[in-house]
Amino acid sequence: MDKKKLLDNGLLEQYLLGELNADQCNEIEKLLASDPELKAKYDLLEQDFESMGLENAIEPPVEVKSNILKLVSKTTIPKAKVIKLYSGGNDKYYLGIAASVAGLLLVGSIWMFSQLSEVKQQLNTVESTNSELNNTIDKLNKELNSNTTLYATLSHPDTEQYILKGNTLMPEGKVVSYVNHTTKSVVINAEKLPDLDAEHDYQMWADVEGEMINMGVISKDKNLLAMNYIDHAESLNITIEPAGGNDHPTVSRLVTNIYLN
Repeated sequence: MDKKKLLDNGLLEQYLLGELNADQCNEIEKLLASDPELKAKYDLLEQDFESMGLENAIEPPVEVKSNILKLVSKTTIPKAKVIKLYSGGNDKYYLGIAASVAGLLLVGSIWMFSQLSEVKQQLNTVESTNSELNNTIDKLNKELNSNTTLYATLSHPDTEQYILKGNTLMPEGKVVSYVNHTTKSVVINAEKLPDLDAEHDYQMWADVEGEMINMGVISKDKNLLAMNYIDHAESLNITIEPAGGNDHPTVSRLVTNIYLN
């Protein structure tokens, strides 16, 4: 196995994901140990996968656990009420029985009403919990679809990596882009873009025959994100624009760009 075969067939990504057999893993580990440039590329890819996993992790709402505990703790057992019957004359005896039965019916009615009210409250709690769970499931599905797109691009054998280094306006900045012309997808790692104030955003552009076409505003909330793919792009460019993006790039605030092969 040589370096070209390793990169052209996406074996580096498969090795990272644990999808290769022991012999292939040994060969790749030898290449990584002997090729510093390949090792650096592997380390960067590993960081991107780790960032994607950490950024998209979702914890269930705290309310779900507390509501379930409340339902369990509300289980009650009614106490038996002992009624003493008088042993006097027959009339008093039967009156005592009737009074006892009436008392039992009254207590039973009150208990049943109390239980009915509690059941209604529990049903309302369950409905509220179900609504929260449905919202969480919808959010998880959206995140899963997004993660699937990112993973598919990063692990695809036809994906090409481009590193956009900052110019004099942003010398410390760097963006790693992953471009796949087969699946028509672009993913970028914007972790090393310096923070901007609330009134400005980074925006990405594709140069097609001299025309700058918008690829999207770079989100401040995620380091790894998918951008719009533009056919026949000759270069990738990033500018600083007003918050929310611009219709046309501010050329004087171009902070980095790179020409595609």
